[in-house]
Amino acid sequence: MSAHKTLDDLFTAVGLNGLRILVRADLNVPMQDGKVSDATRIERVASTLKELAGRGAKVIVLSHFGRPKGAPDAKYSLKPVADALAPFVGVDVAFASDCVGETAAKAADTMKPGTVLVLENTRFHAGEENNDPAFAGELAKIGNIYINDAFSCAHRAHASTEGITHFLPSYAGRAMEAELSALDAALGNPTRPVVAIVGGAKVSTKISLLGNLVKKVDALVIGGGMANTFLAAQGKKVGKSLCEPDLFDTARHILANARAANCDVVLPTDVVVATEFKAGAASKTVPVDAVPDDMMILDVGPDTIAHLAARFETAKTVVWNGPLGAFEVPPFDRGTVEAARIVAMRSKQGELVSVAGGGDTVAALNEAGAADDFTYVSAAGGAFLEWMEGIELPGVAALSRR
Repeated sequence: MSAHKTLDDLFTAVGLNGLRILVRADLNVPMQDGKVSDATRIERVASTLKELAGRGAKVIVLSHFGRPKGAPDAKYSLKPVADALAPFVGVDVAFASDCVGETAAKAADTMKPGTVLVLENTRFHAGEENNDPAFAGELAKIGNIYINDAFSCAHRAHASTEGITHFLPSYAGRAMEAELSALDAALGNPTRPVVAIVGGAKVSTKISLLGNLVKKVDALVIGGGMANTFLAAQGKKVGKSLCEPDLFDTARHILANARAANCDVVLPTDVVVATEFKAGAASKTVPVDAVPDDMMILDVGPDTIAHLAARFETAKTVVWNGPLGAFEVPPFDRGTVEAARIVAMRSKQGELVSVAGGGDTVAALNEAGAADDFTYVSAAGGAFLEWMEGIELPGVAALSRR
């Protein structure tokens, strides 16, 4: 794990009463009819904001929202999100209509200790995504100390995630600290055996991920549509299933690398097939060697689930990204749901550490009612995937350097 400083280091170093603390949050939350429809990211940053405000700091929140293309755009204003933040932090939350300049400075000047101020969308300025040093310096003028509590934005070297750390003492917030600790326990310094589950539609989107994991885990379970490409690359017929023939050589190369690294690649042994992809479609279970030419693979079968259950019995760490089947459409959610519940149960019993992430993964775990019992479920999308690929995240690296 990176040698980044945390809030505990900050509290040891200085008293916060009256200090302006800039907190980079991820308030890029889903909205519906002008209201926040999923407050998960707000809930996760609230702990840091409350803790800082409780120590008398003037807490100033930076965030982006949507893709406004470097200029003000009313539909991407953070004002509605700022309004939704107050109940989660339990203190007054003000809003400033700009994140730099006189508007932001005046709003910060009027703050009382123990309150929160949300600044307008950082992406209303082109300097944010360009990581312009001048813009980063303008952001830094508003505060005395910088906290990054937005792991989900840490894979981008933007002014509010990387550039600002060149101007201010920088620390990891509670949500960032929890995420990094969980990821370290999953792949950095895990308890073995480690089982990774990687699903999803296409191998082409996860080549780097698979290449990194075969060097780090003891068993790699491949599911979803991408498993079809691996099966077909081994000479098995997959009927009308989603498949990428141009990646057969890539799949065989990954399998060869796994063998060289003593990583056991686990592919389905039986599958659920149907002639059409729709809810309630007639389906049947067949061995992977007997997929009819006019049918498509849409889920893993019971024998595969039984095999995975046995793997989970001996595993000490499970890392999960991507569903095992077309989980959005029943009955093709069964494999993902059953596997998730088994991992959740063993996690709740303290038998293994389970870390999951990725939008589809989180949705599948929630559908299975399993998310709350996983050791850690990441709300990050691209950052979680890049971390699994072994890529250094600029926002995290910046904290370890400062």
